[in-house]
Amino acid sequence: MEYGFFDVLSLLGALGFFIYGMKVMSEGIQKVAGAKMRSILSSMTSNRVKGVFTGFTITSLVQSSSATTVLVVSFVNAGLLSLTESIGVIMGANIGTTITAWLISIIGFKVKIATYALPIIAFGFPLMFFNRDKLKFWGEVLVGFALLFMGLSLLKDAVPDLKSNPDILSFLSRYTDLGFLSILIFVGIGTLITIIVQSSSAAMALTLVMANNGWIPFELAAAMVLGENIGTTITANLAALIGNVHAKRAALSHFIFNIFGVIWIILLIYPVLYAIDTYIVSTGGDSPFTTATSIPVGLSLFHTSFNIVNTLLLLGFVNFIARTVTKVIKSSGDDEYTLEYISTGLMNTAELSIEQARKETGRFGKMTGKMSKQFRELLTSEKPKKQKKLLKKIREYEEMTDRMELEISQYLMDVSASGTLSSDSALKVNGLLSVVNDLERVGDIFFQMSKDVERNYENEKTFKDKQIENILKMMDLVDEAIKIMSTNLESTHSDISLEPAMRVEFEINDYRNRLRKGQTKDIEKEKYDPKRDSLYKDIFHLCEKLGDHIINVSEAITGEKERELKEELEEA
Repeated sequence: MEYGFFDVLSLLGALGFFIYGMKVMSEGIQKVAGAKMRSILSSMTSNRVKGVFTGFTITSLVQSSSATTVLVVSFVNAGLLSLTESIGVIMGANIGTTITAWLISIIGFKVKIATYALPIIAFGFPLMFFNRDKLKFWGEVLVGFALLFMGLSLLKDAVPDLKSNPDILSFLSRYTDLGFLSILIFVGIGTLITIIVQSSSAAMALTLVMANNGWIPFELAAAMVLGENIGTTITANLAALIGNVHAKRAALSHFIFNIFGVIWIILLIYPVLYAIDTYIVSTGGDSPFTTATSIPVGLSLFHTSFNIVNTLLLLGFVNFIARTVTKVIKSSGDDEYTLEYISTGLMNTAELSIEQARKETGRFGKMTGKMSKQFRELLTSEKPKKQKKLLKKIREYEEMTDRMELEISQYLMDVSASGTLSSDSALKVNGLLSVVNDLERVGDIFFQMSKDVERNYENEKTFKDKQIENILKMMDLVDEAIKIMSTNLESTHSDISLEPAMRVEFEINDYRNRLRKGQTKDIEKEKYDPKRDSLYKDIFHLCEKLGDHIINVSEAITGEKERELKEELEEA
């Protein structure tokens, strides 16, 4: 019987059915878990072992390591997971994906699950029309589960029977008796299949079907499984293409972890496979080398053992992998500003998008601290060449703050336009818009202060030692305010108190008043230099303005107001 074009379409359709069922079930489980899944990823990665367990648990639930790794890339992109934490989760995902092979081996080939698929759909489908989201999502899980195994059943029937199709059999037979070279070729075939179908679970199902029917031997099926471990990293790398530098590093670490594992296991593949064969035979099973129906169990055992051992081997090298990918994929740095955490391509949920914007805003806050340091150096520098260099640097940073405000604000407006914001999320967006506006004004003020210093130099004037000392004292208070603000930007709402920020703000206002009185006395004593002292006055007044915008940032984060807390503090 010829395997014609219609048969190829049937195979692709069955494969699509299987992948679609897995997608529906995976998305349903993610919706059921919702914020809990994000919470698990944030809290259960405090050490490497917990990270591995988290990755294993989630992948076992969603039945797709690709879904987990793309989710991990999204969280790294948003700054919710560090690079080292993400590597542990990815390692666990590799172990979790082996559950699919066991389900197919134990259930898929021994029980006609497709027989129960329609009754499962009959039960799950009505749930999808309930108003309660939880029931609706559970309906998606059940329908997806049924579709997955219906697709598997169709896939078994659609895979070409090589015994009945000598042309295809002769094509493959050229590569099955080349010894170790055959292993390498089928590793490539497994990789290619996984890249094409974008699912290691689907590729694994296809491999198990072919092995179960005796169309490929045990060792070549194992080689295909290794190839699928490489191919599955492509999905995360594709997702990371539209992510930031942190996302790209997480995806590359997945590739390095899997490719290293495949290299060492290929060198030991025959001893490992014979050890698995010995174990199966000793437990009363048939040898997968001689009995085709034993291959699925042998293959599942090989897949699980390989991923567990590879994880144990590399668990101690997580920091080394992190350092390696950091060196390979370098950050753009501050001199040429690009968004690090925000990526429109990975804007999946309102909560995740807001978290990305919050992380980017925290980075924005740190930049204002760098501008403060540069202004201090400018104020005390006596070398014209260094002065020009610092003036140029502050101007460049001011331009960066303008771009940061524009890009973060635009991103937040895009999030708002998605129409998926809850009232709580809308308040967060509004607060962040206020924050980036104040941070941009801080950048403007530092630039304005630098221009005042520059004008003083152009007038061939120098500030009196006492004036420089006063400005530096004022800058100490501003730096303390910036430090508190940066801490607040990186903290959650519940962990923040406005009181420390307010106390520094009161000190800035009080010191400004003292300097203003001192200048009034200088005028009375006729010690006032209009050109020099007017610029001095501008600078300490601008420092007070800096304090105003900095306290505005903390107010926007906490939701408290200065005047309310001021009344409380005065009463105390």
